[in-house]
Amino acid sequence: MPYLFQDSKPRPAAHPGGARGTHSSGKGYEQLKQECLRRGVLFEDPDFPACNSSLFFSENPPIPFVWKRPGFWQHNEWLDVVIDDRLPTFKGRLIFLHSAELNEFWSALLEKAYAKLNGSYESLKGGSTIEAMEDFTGGIGETYDVKEAPDNFYEILGKALKRCSMVGCSIDTSSAAESEARTPFGLVKGHAYSVTGIEEVSYRGKQVQLIRIRNPWGQVEWNGPWSDNSAEWRSVSPSEQRRLSQAARDDGEFWMKFEDFKVHFDKVEICNLTPDALEDSTAHKWEVAIHHGSWVRGATAGGCRNFLETFWTNPQIKLHLTEKDDGQDGCTFIAALMQKGRRKLKKLGAEMLTIGYSIYESPGRDERLGKDFFKYHPSKARSKTYINLREVSHRFKLPPGDYILIPTTFEPHQEADFCLRIFSEKKAITEDLDENVAIDLPEPLPPTPSPQETEEEKQFRALLEQISGKDMEISAEKLEYVLNAVLKKTKNIKFKNLSLISCRNIISLMGTNGYGKLEFSEFKVFWEKLKKWINIFLQFDFDKSGSMSSYELRGALKAAGYQLNNYLLQLIVLRYSDEQFQIEFDDFLNCLIRLENASRVFQALSVENKEFINLNIWEFINLGMNI
Repeated sequence: MPYLFQDSKPRPAAHPGGARGTHSSGKGYEQLKQECLRRGVLFEDPDFPACNSSLFFSENPPIPFVWKRPGFWQHNEWLDVVIDDRLPTFKGRLIFLHSAELNEFWSALLEKAYAKLNGSYESLKGGSTIEAMEDFTGGIGETYDVKEAPDNFYEILGKALKRCSMVGCSIDTSSAAESEARTPFGLVKGHAYSVTGIEEVSYRGKQVQLIRIRNPWGQVEWNGPWSDNSAEWRSVSPSEQRRLSQAARDDGEFWMKFEDFKVHFDKVEICNLTPDALEDSTAHKWEVAIHHGSWVRGATAGGCRNFLETFWTNPQIKLHLTEKDDGQDGCTFIAALMQKGRRKLKKLGAEMLTIGYSIYESPGRDERLGKDFFKYHPSKARSKTYINLREVSHRFKLPPGDYILIPTTFEPHQEADFCLRIFSEKKAITEDLDENVAIDLPEPLPPTPSPQETEEEKQFRALLEQISGKDMEISAEKLEYVLNAVLKKTKNIKFKNLSLISCRNIISLMGTNGYGKLEFSEFKVFWEKLKKWINIFLQFDFDKSGSMSSYELRGALKAAGYQLNNYLLQLIVLRYSDEQFQIEFDDFLNCLIRLENASRVFQALSVENKEFINLNIWEFINLGMNI
């Protein structure tokens, strides 16, 4: 699976000017354009060819399409999508998105770029308005049920419009027959309206909250109180009417009393724009923090809080809220969790996963929270629900302080890449707790024989004399025989076999004579390590099955002296766990031997060239994991 490593360090919001090219040639728009001009040909896109597979991934086209020529942000990065201008038609007419004007093609070309980005036109089926708004603006979406909106909903809408956010609203339908049906008040059901203004007006000595709505048709307007020709406007001064740009004309735009709006409309969608999408003169802008990550089976795909045994293994993001909103007691922020690339994976059978997140008050440590913390501490806040949408977002107001946000799928063992975005009123600091973890490799213990031999050591001395003779030096082959014989008789652990290569690595780790053999004193030091590792393995075998869950590997390695981040943990899990995410003792032992060897080599090298260590330890251990 592709869900291995996502660099989850905080990163700045992406800017359209820095769009990453997506064409397989590695060339951008200008390069491809100049190449076509030089050759004197029209561009034909080999990445998204004019054929059936670009239209549908699950079926053959229902009609014979003919491709004719007329004569973009995703997952927190702007993408430069290059297409040619061939469009699918039937009997000379465009099949999909098209304009009422037969010679206008911009919308169809934009749709083709969007279809290419997602793999096919069929992949664009379903979804929501807010999803498209995000993809075309780079913003972050919020959806409100108007009947259950928070008490400060009017204030939320006012701030959104001041930030130049895109705000839409609609009236629900109970059946397909109701779509585009008009109500007695001149409103259209199932229709996408936009919110263009929100103001308070002085009316008969009282302040009345108004909201301005626009029908994109350019006609058909609200005919209730505060509509264009209603009696209410006669009690409003001409200067107030000019301030509100009030005019009685059938242009699709109208004012409503906010209380009436809450009665007649059902849903509001807000697309909050990132600072780079706004004019420099915009007074109110969001502060933005972004993290990318992955849920990987057996390592970081722990599922929701219902699955306590694995929940703590999910990625953990620390959120520092330090500054209150202006004139408020709390810190407002929007947390949006997006699963990446699921539309493009539709053709491989992938569906949207059910996702959500929980927020916990931090206990004040700069390290990952363990299972026991979540057992005894409730969440401070969480996403409204777990749902199988591309993105789950919610607005929160919390007191200043430190919090831990846990993004999860609902079920454990489900893999996906994700993007977590935090939009805050005031600057919020975020950090990935997994990235705080350095590769902490303990120093190897030198051979220090005890002054008196224990009974156990006497037995080993006798066994080794029998195997290796009076010199008491143990070759890799003899070590393989001894360890396999002993470990296969050890109670309560599952053990298959220790390979000759592993035994050579043990000698490389513990040996000091350079002859490829262990002396008896060196073997005794290794034996003490081995006993410690067996005890750790048994300690983390919680179900006493003889094997350890890969989700417990992080804790077991920490007990052995290793602090590993998610990337290295995922490599180890992929290398050493089985299909049921179980690790038997021989795999656990091989893992520890690799890490011990890495510790010894890099501590030796770091004396001469520390920069080399910082740059290359990942590649070295990655190579070791593949052996």
